[in-house]
Amino acid sequence: MTDKFEKVPGGPSVADAPVSKATTVAPETIKAIPVRHVGRWISGVVVLALLAALVYAFSQGDIQWQAVQDKLFDDTVLSGAGRTLMISVLSMALGVILGVVLAVMRLSRNPVTSWVAWLYIWFFRGTPVYVQLLLWFNLALIFPVLNIPFVYKDEMTDVMTPFMCALLGLALNEAAYMAEIVRAGIQSVDEGQTEASHALGMTQAKTMRRVVLPQALRVIIPPTGNEFINMLKTSSLVYAVTYNELLRSTSQIGSTSYAVMEMLFVASIWYIVMTSVFSVGQYYLERRYARGTLRSLPLTPWQRVKVNFASFSNRPSGGVSA
Repeated sequence: MTDKFEKVPGGPSVADAPVSKATTVAPETIKAIPVRHVGRWISGVVVLALLAALVYAFSQGDIQWQAVQDKLFDDTVLSGAGRTLMISVLSMALGVILGVVLAVMRLSRNPVTSWVAWLYIWFFRGTPVYVQLLLWFNLALIFPVLNIPFVYKDEMTDVMTPFMCALLGLALNEAAYMAEIVRAGIQSVDEGQTEASHALGMTQAKTMRRVVLPQALRVIIPPTGNEFINMLKTSSLVYAVTYNELLRSTSQIGSTSYAVMEMLFVASIWYIVMTSVFSVGQYYLERRYARGTLRSLPLTPWQRVKVNFASFSNRPSGGVSA
């Protein structure tokens, strides 16, 4: 068999020959020319022009901005914001509890409880919240006296205070939506979890409480946070039942000071502040419950800013090396 390299008698092989220096020269630097996105610049300029026109229009309007600044932290406004937050939290808590009960009833094999839960969800999702609030507020027209034998009896007008009308109207409506959210979360849990729990001797109630619901929270929590943020804004509808929340408090100040639009701006600012704070909380809550499903968690806003700043500061001034 012949050798791979030819040898010269008495001399070095071809493989031992020195390598030319020309083959070790580094390649030239590649100069990458970025693609010009003309459409992005045009759309950005158009959006900025429209935003500037909107700001200019409001600056030229007959708006007393000093009144907005003076009334932003008024005691009446702060009390209204506190009542808005309180009625939203209480209504959401009651809606979540009742929603879990309705979801379990809806998934029950008992046709009576399943049908009743479906009927409840069908009614409260099919009628506007504003109409439901007015129904509770005018309940004394058809039931003048609330009479629970051997338990409680009183005039309906004394029972259905503005606070009670607001609480029942918001909470019972929210329960219908939470029931569907919880039902979706329960159905997202694999049926093998339930079968394994039953094989270990756990009852249906204990399986639901200790196995199914904890795993369903990953699906339930994110839309629940979104529902609470929506509840903060929906609470403005309790103005119709004379509950003195944020919108009603600012409207009363506006009607007496003739600064109607200015006080609406004040209410809008406080609604934006509250929803923004809870939106941040919702983001971190969703991020926490995503730990079991994602290989790497999404960056937080602060981490994203640091990454973008680092990539910008470390960007080479010349071309891109090969």
